[in-house]
Amino acid sequence: MVDFHDPRGVVQTPIDAYELGVDLHGHNDPSLALMANGFPDSAAFLELLGEVLQEQLPSLRVTYFDKGNASIAAPEDMLDAAREAGVGVIAAYGH
Repeated sequence: MVDFHDPRGVVQTPIDAYELGVDLHGHNDPSLALMANGFPDSAAFLELLGEVLQEQLPSLRVTYFDKGNASIAAPEDMLDAAREAGVGVIAAYGH
């Protein structure tokens, strides 16, 4: 007989629902900033994500940012540009 041991622990902290979001369909000029963090393939992943998002919402304007170095914080001027580029920002990492 084989006994299976589930290695997951019991969750002690209540799970908070993620409630941030942007209704892109509710905007006359929907736009998003996509920011790669510099890990390998983070920019490539976001380019593919941007294409899929634009297939779903053809009027969507996407601006790409890549901080180029995963070990640093995004520079303030890049963060400001990302805020100005869209009604929301999606940040992603690679690997």
